[in-house]
Amino acid sequence: MNSILLIDDDFELGELLQEYLSMEGFQLTAVQDGETGLTEALSGKYNLILLDVMLPKLNGFEVLRKLRAESNVPVIMLTARGESVDRVLGLEHGADDYIPKPYHHHELVARIKALFRRIELSSDVTPQVSSELHVGDIALNPTTRTARLDGVELQITGAEFGVLQCLMEHVGELVDKDTLSIAALGRPLMAYDRSIDMHVSNLRKKLGKRDDDSDWIKTVRSRGYLLVNV
Repeated sequence: MNSILLIDDDFELGELLQEYLSMEGFQLTAVQDGETGLTEALSGKYNLILLDVMLPKLNGFEVLRKLRAESNVPVIMLTARGESVDRVLGLEHGADDYIPKPYHHHELVARIKALFRRIELSSDVTPQVSSELHVGDIALNPTTRTARLDGVELQITGAEFGVLQCLMEHVGELVDKDTLSIAALGRPLMAYDRSIDMHVSNLRKKLGKRDDDSDWIKTVRSRGYLLVNV
């Protein structure tokens, strides 16, 4: 059974989600403050973290920043509806996905299942001697889910790994945002959804510049992205 940690100071919401998610086959643990949530999130007991922004003791962004320094466990940020800046900040700090509050429980379950589907698909890779992908100085291993740049391991999230793998598998080709979203998040892109743009932006920062001072990932306006073929 997949284990989920909810970090949200709404006690009643936690009780409702525990009951609802248990019927969907998930085990949910709820904590109500950021400090306790960070300790629990770093325990290694959970497959997914649901993280609210507004929390006592330590806000959601601080929890995520500290968590990402030590763990790549998938995180879905719970943000206030209309607060697009919270979504952008959450993705910049390393969240895999976000869902605005108030949300319908069916929508939350759909997002959770989508992320787990992406994780399960990525873990089904059959180990092969030649399974690594190489583009210039970038090497990616789908089996171990690690990526290296010039021999140094990149600290990337699961969503960023999904984007990079998809781009490397189609190096030199335009990849539309829907395809990248399915690879990274297990779901098609939604209207006004900037998650893939932010994951690509984060990847650009981590990859740095090519030898000619150009970006590894090029934007094809209103269509998608491509990884430059060396």
